[in-house]
Amino acid sequence: MTSTTDRNGVTSWTTSVRDDTGPIVLTGVRASWEPLVKQTVVAVLVVGAAVASVLTPWLEVTDAPLMWAAVGLVLVGLLGGGLMARWPAVTRVELVLPALDFLAVGLLRYGTGEARSVFLAIVVLPVIWMATNPGRRHVVYPLLGTAATLLLPYVLDPEAPQPSELVRLVVALLVYAAAAAVTNELARRADLQLSAVQRKRRVAEGEIDRAALVQRSLLPTTTAGLPDELRAVGVCLPSRTVGGDFYDWFPTGEGAAFTLGDVMGKGVGAGMIAAAVRSLIRSTVDETDPAVAVRRAASGLATGGSDLTSGQFTTCFHIRVDRDGHARWVDAGHGLTVLRRAGGSVHPLRAGHLPIGVGTMWTADTTSLDPGDVVVAVSDGVLDLFGGDLDALDRFETWVASRSHAQEIVDGIAELAASGDHPDDVTVLCVAYRP
Repeated sequence: MTSTTDRNGVTSWTTSVRDDTGPIVLTGVRASWEPLVKQTVVAVLVVGAAVASVLTPWLEVTDAPLMWAAVGLVLVGLLGGGLMARWPAVTRVELVLPALDFLAVGLLRYGTGEARSVFLAIVVLPVIWMATNPGRRHVVYPLLGTAATLLLPYVLDPEAPQPSELVRLVVALLVYAAAAAVTNELARRADLQLSAVQRKRRVAEGEIDRAALVQRSLLPTTTAGLPDELRAVGVCLPSRTVGGDFYDWFPTGEGAAFTLGDVMGKGVGAGMIAAAVRSLIRSTVDETDPAVAVRRAASGLATGGSDLTSGQFTTCFHIRVDRDGHARWVDAGHGLTVLRRAGGSVHPLRAGHLPIGVGTMWTADTTSLDPGDVVVAVSDGVLDLFGGDLDALDRFETWVASRSHAQEIVDGIAELAASGDHPDDVTVLCVAYRP
């Protein structure tokens, strides 16, 4: 087994074991304060046993100096546990502590009635302590420690034990050895299960990271190709690695098209639907009616026998702006888009249509943009940044009215999202008309 300790006091260990499928590498972590906690439990019991033996008339004290020597040993072990908590590198010799405990229990047993002592059961604590470590040798170590505990009285007082006493010692040794073996096996199986879970988690995290990379690559990163009269800027901040929000823009024959969508839910499933909606809307680049794009997205998601989109819906705002400022837009259940006029007034761009996945018919509305106007579309996660209550939209519109530049609006929302946790995806798209 190999182990390393970081500066935070966490020891990582790696060992190799075998199961029915062959060798498996196990990894685990152990905090540097764990030895101190374990030793504290042993120390409390040993000290309590000594004090109870002195104060209670029906508990026997046969050798007070050795009894208190046992107390001294566990206190030394307690000091060692404190050193390990303070300097994690010392945990490399952690097994010295249960070794001291075996000796301490042997001295306590001799000092409180020898073979008749009621405190022998305390030895199970260092047995379990050692046996939970990986490797079959940690079954042998507690076996040797228990043997030392049981035989220590005969080392201190070398008289031949009675045959019945020898049988009792052998039975006790076998019982504690079995406890060590069972504990070690259960710990080994737990480590195998943990390693399997860790492998699956690493695979899942890798898949999610790749999905997030693909999703980020689908967001536009440049305005190259857009008409000079139109400027676009946006940001998407998922609450998880992969989110259900997206924004997009692409040039059309007369100008450019812009989209902001919000898929119900979060995670990889929502991200897959978002990518599908984006692709279907982009496929209508030659269409002049933005409602056609939404209808095609709805038809595309409804095609096939997959249950991927079952129970899912996507709100979407899609607008097509010509070079002369003429804009046609469709609101599919989104309702979170405003037009900020150059003079500072803010007007909502929303319709009564249902989201994709719920509705079946959408029609486009028409708006004329003047120089300096900015269309601002956001996801519902932005409203959480403004309180998330019924008045959040009013506060958001007031906030937009005080900012005249698209980049200023996007940067401001990004700063609000970065200032604290946002439980929902935060996405904003701004389109400025500046001929």
